[in-house]
This record gives sequence, C-alpha cells and structure tokens, in this order.
Amino acid sequence: MACLAHPPFMMSTNSVPRVSSPMQKVLTTSHAVHLHTLSHIRMKHSPVCCTKLTRWEPSSATYTPTESADDSFLTKTTKYLKPFSSVNTDEAQETNSEMRIDASNQTRPEVQFLKWPMWLLGPSLLLITGMVPTLWLPLSSVFLGPNIASLLSLVGLDCIFNLGATLFLLMADSCARPKLPAQACKSKPPFSYQFWNMVATVTGFIIPLMMAFGSQKGFLQPQLPFISFSVLLGPYLLLISVQILTEMLTWHWQSPVWLVTPVVYEAYRLLQLMRGLKLGTELSAPAWMMHTIRGLVSWWVLILSMQLMRVAWYAGFTSRTHHQQ
Repeated sequence: MACLAHPPFMMSTNSVPRVSSPMQKVLTTSHAVHLHTLSHIRMKHSPVCCTKLTRWEPSSATYTPTESADDSFLTKTTKYLKPFSSVNTDEAQETNSEMRIDASNQTRPEVQFLKWPMWLLGPSLLLITGMVPTLWLPLSSVFLGPNIASLLSLVGLDCIFNLGATLFLLMADSCARPKLPAQACKSKPPFSYQFWNMVATVTGFIIPLMMAFGSQKGFLQPQLPFISFSVLLGPYLLLISVQILTEMLTWHWQSPVWLVTPVVYEAYRLLQLMRGLKLGTELSAPAWMMHTIRGLVSWWVLILSMQLMRVAWYAGFTSRTHHQQ
C-alpha cells in the first residue's frame, strides 16, 4: 500500500547500492515484484489513449467516402467482377455456337434424309447383284463345259457381285459417319482381330492351292485337269484376293465398315462353294476334290459364325462404353 501512495517519479529514489551478492538477489527480486505490481495496477486503472491501431483491430471511426474514393471503389469492384462476366460470356458463346450447329443441321434436312433410304437400298443392291444371278440364273446357260468361256462366265458373275458389295460398303460407310462433318470418325480394328482374320483368309486360300499342287505332282489320284480346277475354284480364289485387298484398305482408311466387310464376302463365298459342288457333279470331279470343297464349306461356315460373334461382342462393348460415358 505504501507503494501506491508514491508518485511514479519517486520510484527512482528506491535504489540500493550493490554491496553483496545475496542482498543484490533479494533486492532485485523485490524490485521486480514492485515494478510488476505497479505496471499491472497502472494498466488496470489508467485509461489508454492510442491513435494508431494494430492490423487486427477494427477501426471504430466512421468513414465518409468522397467522390474520388467512390470512383476508385467502383473501379476495383469492376476488376473483381470481370472474370465472372468473362465466364458468362464464354458460356453464352458456347450456347450460341451449339444453337448455330443445330440450326445448320436443321437447314440441311435433305442430307440427313438421303441416309435413311441407304438402309434399304444397300442390302437390296447386295441381294440383286449377289443372290439373283446365282440362284435364279440357270447354270446351263452360263456353264458350257470345262473351257475358258465357262470360266469367264463364272468370273463375270462374281464381278457383278463385287460391284454390288463395293457399293454396299460405301453406303454403309456413309451411314456410319457422324452427322457433323467436323467430327472425326476413325475406327481402327485391334491387332488381334487383324491377325486372326488374315490367318483364316490365307488358310482358305492355301488349302485349294495345295490340293491342286498335289494333283499336278501325282500325289492325288485321279488327276484333275487345270481348266477343270479353274472352273471349280478359280472364281473362289479370285474373290478371296479381292477380299484381302478390300479389308486392308478399310484398315488403312480406318473405316467403320471393317467389321462387316468379311461377313459380306464370306456369305457369298458359301454360295460359290455350293455352286462348285453342283459343277463338280457335272464335271465328274474326283472324290478328293469334292471332299475338299465340302471341307472348305465347313471351314467358312465356322469363320462366318466367328465373325458374327465378333459383331455381337462389338455391339456389347459399344453399349458398355456409352453407359460408362
């Protein structure tokens, strides 16, 4: 209580000379306690007047903005609002572009309308060029015997089918393309599909050649003349070569019709082999030749079934991909 009665300037008179170390420690301790108590009491009861606030203390003074300050505030506000307005502008531009694309699609209905008849025109063309000459045209008017004229007549029938198949694949490619020309449509088959498809095709090409080579060398009896072999399996080998070339082109161009190309040619190949069985009976072909043709029919039925299974797998794969997206 005596310390409270003294004014602050009297605290300098309470100085103790340095006499000994024990007394110095005691006096230092008491002086520290005295100063601590005084500072505590002074902070508690005396008012504090401060004109400079710290960074974390809010200002209690009122602020009246001037005209220049108001302009700067609006300028800063527009700076912060500028990115949001640009985002809205970009969204509006995208919406306008989509509307323009939809409008362009609606302004060209004749282009979209032409794609619908292709679903019926393409298969009808394939039926007319492939099945009608083989099933309804009598072979007696085409086949004149084991000679060059008969071979050319049969090759001509297969060429008519090849023209129809090419037009069908072009129509199928046009239907598979996207509606917008700006969208890229590249469909590349997997390497395993290309490998096994080429193995199946080359196997069906090599087996008849091996049988003909064995007949010419005398390993197979009775021997079959070359012209008779050409009439029976010549168009078959020629169409396999055309199929290989067509498939390689579709793979190179990454056309969406790579999956249906072997189905189109292999279905007609079965008709070729069935025609060969009928002609073999008229030519009195040896038994080993007839068994070879029957084996080829069985082989291509198996390959065609595998191709149809691939089509079903691809349809399921596409459905799963769209569902995940």
